[in-house]
Amino acid sequence: MRCGRRSSRRLAAFLGVALLALAGCDQQPQSDSEAAQSAAVDVGKKIPLGKGFDFYVLSLSWSPSYCEAEGENANRQQCASGRPYAFVVHGLWPQFERGFPEDCGTGGQDVDNDTARSLYDLMPSAGLIRHEWRKHGTCSGLSQADYFKVLRFARERVVVPQEFRRLDDYRTLSPGEAEQSFLEANPGLDASQIAVSCDHRFLREVRICMTKDLRFRGCPEIDRRACRAAKVVMPPMRGG
Repeated sequence: MRCGRRSSRRLAAFLGVALLALAGCDQQPQSDSEAAQSAAVDVGKKIPLGKGFDFYVLSLSWSPSYCEAEGENANRQQCASGRPYAFVVHGLWPQFERGFPEDCGTGGQDVDNDTARSLYDLMPSAGLIRHEWRKHGTCSGLSQADYFKVLRFARERVVVPQEFRRLDDYRTLSPGEAEQSFLEANPGLDASQIAVSCDHRFLREVRICMTKDLRFRGCPEIDRRACRAAKVVMPPMRGG
């Protein structure tokens, strides 16, 4: 009987090792979507929580639309030739369920050059960064450093669909097609939590609603203001 128990233990140990090996072989590299979900979980306990508002809107701007629509009035730092920007962060906006706060006072604190440069991978101009801090960041209940930290975490939360990471020619599509691409690239995001905005011709922004700890959430007022055009145009990226 002792020999039988010893053999059983050896068999169990062998099977355990084999199962672990098989599990390791079955593991696949994370997709962009899975990586974003993991990143959101990883940073969840580190997210500074704002106060004095209900939720955020992360606004992603299609930079070529801004540059073409604004023409000579466009920001040169963002729109000079050879600046191949695609979707960039327009801002992270504190919102009420109805309406939003703005220009809540900086206490004399503007965004210094070093801070602005640290954000150029997300936002393409110092003017935009300073404007967003004054108009929206000051209403977050956060320090400037914490607000920009949350902005970065929010951008990392969202996967931009592969088809929109580079565009070399004009593309015509419906707002719904653009929205669906974002939904497919971001599991857990649903149609009540995202809105595409446009002007008379161009797709301008994709707006995604998030809780203070950066979980996707519904936002009826933002959704009601979504683009209703049948078709919109996405201009190509500039050089690069």
